[in-house]
Amino acid sequence: MNQKSVDRATQEMLEHAHDQKLETAWDRWEKQQPQCGFGQLGVCCRICNMGPCRIDPFGGEPRRGTCGADADTIVARNLVRMVAGGSAAHSDHGRDVAHTLLLAAEGKGGYALKDPIKLRKIAADFGVATDGHSDLEIAKAVGEQALHMFGQQEGELALLSRAPARRQELWRKFGISPRGIDREIVEIMHRSTMGVDTDYRNILMQGFRASLADGWGGSMIATDLQDVLFRSPQPVRAKVNLGVLRKDAVNIVVHGHEPVLSEMIVAASRDPELLKMAEAQGAKGINIAGICCTANEILMRHGVPVAGNFLQQELAIITGAVDLMVVDVQCIMPSLASLTGCFHTKLVSTSPKAKMPGVEQIDFDEMRALEVAKEIVGRAVENYSRRDPRKVTIPESRSDLIAGFTTESVFRFLGGRYRGTFRPLNDAVIDGRLRGAVGIVGCNNPTRSMTMHTSPSLGNSSRTTY
Repeated sequence: MNQKSVDRATQEMLEHAHDQKLETAWDRWEKQQPQCGFGQLGVCCRICNMGPCRIDPFGGEPRRGTCGADADTIVARNLVRMVAGGSAAHSDHGRDVAHTLLLAAEGKGGYALKDPIKLRKIAADFGVATDGHSDLEIAKAVGEQALHMFGQQEGELALLSRAPARRQELWRKFGISPRGIDREIVEIMHRSTMGVDTDYRNILMQGFRASLADGWGGSMIATDLQDVLFRSPQPVRAKVNLGVLRKDAVNIVVHGHEPVLSEMIVAASRDPELLKMAEAQGAKGINIAGICCTANEILMRHGVPVAGNFLQQELAIITGAVDLMVVDVQCIMPSLASLTGCFHTKLVSTSPKAKMPGVEQIDFDEMRALEVAKEIVGRAVENYSRRDPRKVTIPESRSDLIAGFTTESVFRFLGGRYRGTFRPLNDAVIDGRLRGAVGIVGCNNPTRSMTMHTSPSLGNSSRTTY
């Protein structure tokens, strides 16, 4: 088992899962071997009803699909459709946050503006005037402008102005400055349809434009507005890995991508009545832990521990200590639905965009945010008494970490309280003491972990740094 991961907690739980005859992603990956080589190379096309077609990667026949598309066209189409899917998911997250900001501006849903300073700071980038306007008025205008960027049809996204001037000029030179977030995603689907664009260079250019629409549009909107709503992150100490789960507490795992929900779950877990209810059940408190991107959000703002990464979501259930896992969108394995049936764990899905057969559905309504969150936490507390101690196996492995390093926080703590600056960092790079900075984004998977190993991480954070 130790060949599947370098992480001790993962090794231990994989061994335990094997002994209990519980299937995990690693097992399913092995059953898929050998995986389709055509699919791995991207030379299999299922875009139209004349397919599926595949291209011989070694130069033999067939060299073209039924419609005449060659390998370059097929690979480019497949790639940009993946770009469209990813951009749609992350940008739709930003759209939901913008809607929540509008609710907060109207005094609805129990949300508030926890970082009005950042609100006024970003207003100019969103094209919103601040002089003579209240925070709520500015928030309403920023939220409306953010939503406008999704349906915008012409011009350029306003947030592109944050990029260096030379970079903006380069994007304009190649015609890839995004006009509107939704427009670029739709155009990918149009161009990559059979009978439309066949020049792989032109297809890829639209992929670049949709990527920029997400990075400098949807994802950046989500980052900024989440800071306004929930407070800009600051460096904070916390712990990570499956060992953060507790035998003596109600364990709730928040998994997904939407902090609009997870923030309220954290707030509900501190409710005196629910804590008293947990004590009556024999638990010593309510323990919240995160998985994937939403873990990063509540970690940076509240120091909530991280139970694990994408590949550890099944292993968290297999510990037998999770009383409830609440999920929203993205990175949720369908296998969780059957796996929770082997334990007392409740699985609650909260998004109408991501329903799971056989799973309890409690739609999260931003207008009743805290009320819904309390209902979910209450169900976890009630479920604690059903936990079977004989099935509980929690690895001891957990590590200390410091999170919350954002563009703003680094600027402040490097320069001091009164005069923020990147100068110490720049000097260290110039002097050669630091070789540079690396951004690593993306969920791990068994395909890579079998050859490269994996260690605890936060998955692909939805946070954008600019």
